[in-house]
Parts: sequence; structure tokens; C-alpha cells
Amino acid sequence: MRILKITVLLCLMCSITTYSQNTLIPKTTQKLTIDGNLSDWKTPFLGPFVIHDSGKKATQNTYVSFSWNEENLYVAYRVADSKIVGKAQQKDSEIFSTDDLVEIFIDPDGDGQNYLEIGVNAYSSYYHLLLKCISPLCGGWNTSMAFDVLGIEAKSQITAEGFNTEVKIPFSSLNPIKNGNFATPKAGTKWKGNAFRIDYGNTTEFLALQSYKSFRFGFHQPEEFAVFEFVE
Repeated sequence: MRILKITVLLCLMCSITTYSQNTLIPKTTQKLTIDGNLSDWKTPFLGPFVIHDSGKKATQNTYVSFSWNEENLYVAYRVADSKIVGKAQQKDSEIFSTDDLVEIFIDPDGDGQNYLEIGVNAYSSYYHLLLKCISPLCGGWNTSMAFDVLGIEAKSQITAEGFNTEVKIPFSSLNPIKNGNFATPKAGTKWKGNAFRIDYGNTTEFLALQSYKSFRFGFHQPEEFAVFEFVE
């Protein structure tokens, strides 16, 4: 009986450790060109993404990779897509309602207030959205598409398998966000966030790097976001 209890405890500890494991963002000294060509990308890709509210396997695979330097956060996606839905659109169009795209959410303190959402489709059209509040406890859904990430670069490239996307996000454009606890990171800094994909192809799927247990706010579950740790 004692051996059984110890075994159960060890399994539980392993489960907790796996779920809460940090996503490491390695520092880079490379000069990265934001062009959708991943040939110069050196940091490992994470994934594949899963169905966001169940953790089940997706129909088509999606992978993401992160890196950073003193000025920018870099995000790259490798997407398998046999039927790309979308087109080139104006900046800040609501492409999340119509187009296949990849997204990144960043909420450093994970409180669900004053956090950032950026989405890019296969044709390099992108939007940035500031989510001031999503919970009734802070006033309900309050968002602003008028917020601009100054200096952002986002570029996609359609491939034989689907499309790739690269994004450069300057820290200097995030620091002014009021009450968001954004600050230029250093080695050891931890932010909350998650990476996503919406696939409107043969079957509509909403995918995430880390799936959620809660169903309250769809993609928006800041309390369950992954932990992004900036490392040397």
C-alpha cells in the first residue's frame, strides 16, 4: 500500500511538472530577416498545436518558435495547410473571422487585463489588438483595435506544404501599454502567453500551443497561458 501511494504521488508530481513547464525563449545574436523564409531560423520549433479546448490532435500540424534580443521578440510559425483560406487585406481588418491565420497573445502578468493579441494571415495581412478587459469582474469585453505596435514586422510566405510566418515585435512599442506590466525583458524574465492558429480550411479548427481546461472565454484564458521564460 505504501509503495502504491508513493507511486501515485510521483505520477501526480510528474503531471504537474509537465503541465507547468516553462516555454523557453532563447536569446539570439543573429540578424533575422522578416521575410517568411525560415532558412535562417535557428531556435527549435514547438508543437504540434492541438485543439484549444480539448488537447486533441489537429487535422493539420502547426509549429512555433521564439527568440529575442535586447530590442525585439521574434516569433516564427510553420503551418501545414492543404486549403489556404484568405486574401491580402488592410491592416487591422478582422481577419480572425474569415482567414486562416496564426496568432500570439502576450499577457506578462496573466491577469487578463491590458494584454496584446497579434494575428497574421498567409498573405502577410495582420492586426494588433489590445484587450483591456475580458472578465465581468473588470467590466466585461473591452478591446481596442486602434492600438498600434509601432515598428512591428510581419511576413508570411506560402509554401508547398502550407505557409510560414515570421513576426518581429519591438519591446519599445509594448512598454507604454498602461497597467500591462510590460517591460523590456532580461534573462530570467517570465511572461504569460500562448500561440494559436485558426484553420478555416476543410474543417474549421481553433488550435493552441497549450490547450485549456476552461471554456469561459474561448481562446482568451490568460490564467491558463503558458509561461514564456527569456533565457540566454
